[in-house]
Amino acid sequence: MKKIIIAVTCSLMFAVAFAQKEKMKVTDLLNVKTISNVVLNNDGSKAAFTVTTIEPDNDNKGDYKYVNNIWLVATDGSAAPKQLTSLPSSQAAFSPDGKQIAFVRLAEGKPQIFVLPLDGGEAIQLTKFKYGAGTPKWTADGKQIIFSSNINLKDLLVDTFLNPKKELPLWNYERAGFTNNSNLKTNTAKPNADGNIEEIRAYLEQDEKDKKAKVLTKLQFQEESTTSNEYSFNHYFITNAIPNATVKPLTHGFYSFSNPQLDIANNRLIIDAKVDDVTMPDRVLENEIYAISLSDGTMKPLLAKKDISYSSATLSPSSKWLAYTYSNTGFVSVPALAIIPSNGNESNKIELPFDRTKGSFVWSEDEKYLYFTAQSNGGVVLCKADIAAKKVEVLTDYNTGILSFALKGNKIIYAKNDVTTPSELFIADANAKGTVKISSFNTWVAEKQLSLPEKHTFKNSKGLTVEYWVMKPYNYEAGKRYPLLLEIHGGPSAMWGPGEASMWHEFQYFCSQGYGVVYSNPRGSGGYGYDFLKANVNDWGDGPTSDVLTALDKTVAEGWADTSKLLITGGSYAGYLVSWIIAHDHRFKAACSQRGVYDLSTFFGEGNAWRLVPNYWGGYPWQKDIRKMLDEQSPITYVQNITTPYIIFHGENDLRTGVIQGEMLYKSLKVLGRPVEYVRHPGATHEITRSGNNRQRIDQMLRTYEFFERWIH
Repeated sequence: MKKIIIAVTCSLMFAVAFAQKEKMKVTDLLNVKTISNVVLNNDGSKAAFTVTTIEPDNDNKGDYKYVNNIWLVATDGSAAPKQLTSLPSSQAAFSPDGKQIAFVRLAEGKPQIFVLPLDGGEAIQLTKFKYGAGTPKWTADGKQIIFSSNINLKDLLVDTFLNPKKELPLWNYERAGFTNNSNLKTNTAKPNADGNIEEIRAYLEQDEKDKKAKVLTKLQFQEESTTSNEYSFNHYFITNAIPNATVKPLTHGFYSFSNPQLDIANNRLIIDAKVDDVTMPDRVLENEIYAISLSDGTMKPLLAKKDISYSSATLSPSSKWLAYTYSNTGFVSVPALAIIPSNGNESNKIELPFDRTKGSFVWSEDEKYLYFTAQSNGGVVLCKADIAAKKVEVLTDYNTGILSFALKGNKIIYAKNDVTTPSELFIADANAKGTVKISSFNTWVAEKQLSLPEKHTFKNSKGLTVEYWVMKPYNYEAGKRYPLLLEIHGGPSAMWGPGEASMWHEFQYFCSQGYGVVYSNPRGSGGYGYDFLKANVNDWGDGPTSDVLTALDKTVAEGWADTSKLLITGGSYAGYLVSWIIAHDHRFKAACSQRGVYDLSTFFGEGNAWRLVPNYWGGYPWQKDIRKMLDEQSPITYVQNITTPYIIFHGENDLRTGVIQGEMLYKSLKVLGRPVEYVRHPGATHEITRSGNNRQRIDQMLRTYEFFERWIH
């Protein structure tokens, strides 16, 4: 009897505690603070990191802006983190002695490097580089800083410091009718519409400068939000760590570089590079790894092969070994991980097999292990590769996401998200054991009711194991029926799961409104290896549809979903799949597509992600057999079959998928007299729901919810 009383009492206490918690509100997305760029000082006693908050934008009433600031914390957990910067700042880097932090902040409209002494005092502006400066990296002696800057072609052609000989690119600029890039030479003629040919050309150039015309000769002319004919090149420079010191270029030429590794032992820089003397940069799919002499600037390729992309060069502490990834160009792939001697000798290559996409590589100090993160099975996991054994161990849980990490000795510090914690900082040993939370940026979540996802699996028609997650509504009571929302991810090679951060708030919001949510990783998703990734090649429609609808059917079979109130939504590739599904299946009460692709042939011309067409279908729309396949795989081909009430979103500046895609689908349905609504978000790009304007993020979620409510009540 006593046990029964205790059990009843505990149940009542739990019910009261649960009842006291608040529902997740749509505006709660403004409360989420996110940690990134975690770095440790040399002895591992302190960590610096960036915290991104969402704050009211005083210059635009009712709007909100993202604000980055740098924080510092002792890794022994003896004190709470403290904010170091009061003005927006990011990209912190400790000096070797740990007494200073270099970071990036805007100054006169351009990013510049600042240095902050940690024993007190104000930040000092280190660079005033006319093209801006970012990604600071200290030299081992702490006397100099390496930084990056992005420089466009027009500036590089005339800059006497970076291009003293006024050289032209060796690769063809591809301006039709000109040879030897002669059109890139400075035209000294006076603009005159009625003059000779050089004066006419000068006149036309002035029209371009005055933005009366935009001449496009690039292949990749579509950016995220506009069209452009500008080429830009990422270069690296070095300067003494004192204000207004002389800047020296480390890289040169009409090429782009990234991920510099300072090799002190051999007086060189090892760096990822796109170097091709004869091919227009937009046509270069290969990536190489180069060694650049710090004494004379000569460049030597360490890893370079046709049709292979090498990247993520990571030098071991002794400079003896070089870790890197490589993959074929132009096709769906999972890059392989390998280690070679830093002289570039591939005959001694050590392969570390792990069939997942890998990144953020860090060597252990004894060079026995290589740490990295990988997207896998619904989470972003921290992994440890044993070099000698050629084995990879997954250290963290698949239900969490490691956002950023740093390693020193037997200590790992990392930012992590999971269902109950959007983003916090944790410390653990080198095997990710003995974990201790050392930050409290998102404590507000403890006051919210949360729906915890339940994981399930099934085998699809190809024999692949598909994972899916079910989230019941917050007010769930056994025996009742609830609306069920099928959420689909984009990519198509993206991956969702409890450890994926971008959908955390949306899933919780819909559950708070009394909806159940089911989401899955259908064939073609990342995080499950190469065979799973390529399983939707030549099949964006039927195969993935079968997987997501099987997840829905199995959820319905649990008995709590109201089958008269089924709903569906998704963005980007998932916008495509939503339209495909409702053209072939009429079970849904209402549907929503965001920034989708609906006609694959026009997407090839309209979107900057156009290479998805040759990558997944092996050709181009002007090829008869390919065009037939693209038409068969395009939802617009079946638009007459869509009768489901439908809301379609697109950002007006979205050039990743192309805004005309949404217009085509909407106009077709309008002509057919179907129940459809089309929402355009001014100024929004493809990133609207992830890093876009926060009022528009809220607007899109609320409009989706409001549209669904019209049809289920």
